[in-house]
Amino acid sequence: MSAHASQSECIETEVVDVVAYMTRLGEAARSAASQMRRAVTGDKNRALLAMAEQLQRRRSDILDANAADLARGQANGLEPALLDRLALSDARIDAMVEGLEQVAALPDPVGEIDGLRFRPSGIQVGQMRVPLGVIGIIYESRPNVTLEAASLCLKSGNASILRGGSEARDSNAAIAACIREGLREAGLPESAVQVVATTDRAAVGQLIAMPEYVDVIIPRGGKSLIERISREARVPVIKHLDGICHVYVDATADREKALAIAVNAKTHRYGTCNTMETLLIDAPVAEGLLPPLAEAYAEHGVELRGCERARAILTDIAAATEEDWATEYLAPVLAIRVVDGIDAAIAHIERYGSHHTDAIVTEDYGLARRFMAEVDSSSVMVNASTRFADGFEYGLGAEIGISTDKLHARGPVGLEGLTTRKYVVLGDGQVRR
Repeated sequence: MSAHASQSECIETEVVDVVAYMTRLGEAARSAASQMRRAVTGDKNRALLAMAEQLQRRRSDILDANAADLARGQANGLEPALLDRLALSDARIDAMVEGLEQVAALPDPVGEIDGLRFRPSGIQVGQMRVPLGVIGIIYESRPNVTLEAASLCLKSGNASILRGGSEARDSNAAIAACIREGLREAGLPESAVQVVATTDRAAVGQLIAMPEYVDVIIPRGGKSLIERISREARVPVIKHLDGICHVYVDATADREKALAIAVNAKTHRYGTCNTMETLLIDAPVAEGLLPPLAEAYAEHGVELRGCERARAILTDIAAATEEDWATEYLAPVLAIRVVDGIDAAIAHIERYGSHHTDAIVTEDYGLARRFMAEVDSSSVMVNASTRFADGFEYGLGAEIGISTDKLHARGPVGLEGLTTRKYVVLGDGQVRR
């Protein structure tokens, strides 16, 4: 067993009273948040680059810790997909280093003042972007999230409490050591980023019920985790439950665009929240488009399930049930429905969608405008794959997750999504009359 594993286990055995332990973390985070509000961009960037350097220096330690996690996961019967998410490699550590460097290069949103304008009294009124305060992040499997979350919270001037899954405890402990050293080298409080040491599940319940210490919770994981957090949290939650994403191919669509987008949206990756789960085809073009699409999906091993009209064209596919329309497969399975125009497509999305990402393929400008205006999703796309719903692709540099809520953030949540605004007033001795 690695030195990091031993260290994390020693820390955990000291956590006898979870409530007292989490309260200490909360108090330290609240104090650190006050200091982070004063942190200048240069210090935050120095901390991020120092963390990247520590990752390079401690690479072998991190890989050893990860090997211990993988061995324990295999012994406990962890599913192959979860083992893959858990696994670190030199390439993944390189990506983590690059991610830190990218976040350091991003503009710092904290302190920006927008909309400054004069009022008749002579005062100037504007809005300043400021940190949220203390952010609690609860996630599963992927230890790289520890670093991603820490870097985004740090650059946006927040303190954070990170609670990873028990399956990644040694990896997270090793990465946390790099984070602490980076903060120390930059002269920032080490408690600005705290990784929960205990694997006791009661820690999650306590973290989401400390409004006096935590300002917002961001869960990253499976639907059951997010449902539990949403149900039990006593602080605001930024989250999405499902990614039931649609592509609607309109009768005016360019054939080559439609084929490329419909195939990419489903087959680029199966286990992501922005993968298409239902394909809607306008009736006039269904007979011409469905056979070549079915052939392309077959080459990727995608199972098709269709409505009666789709099965009249593709006679060998399974029948779609009511449950299929409302399912996020996260697998090579696709539901197909033939619809009568944009109104039927929008009605289907409204009934079964999850307000995540939906796309239209059309050459009709008016229909594109209608789709963008009427589809109530966090991302709406015209002639592009749903797989672009991603913070990096949107130019945010990185994201901490995707929100389908309408408050406080919506869509990919990057640095600006981890801040809020307050009004600022500039005067020169004015008094109200």
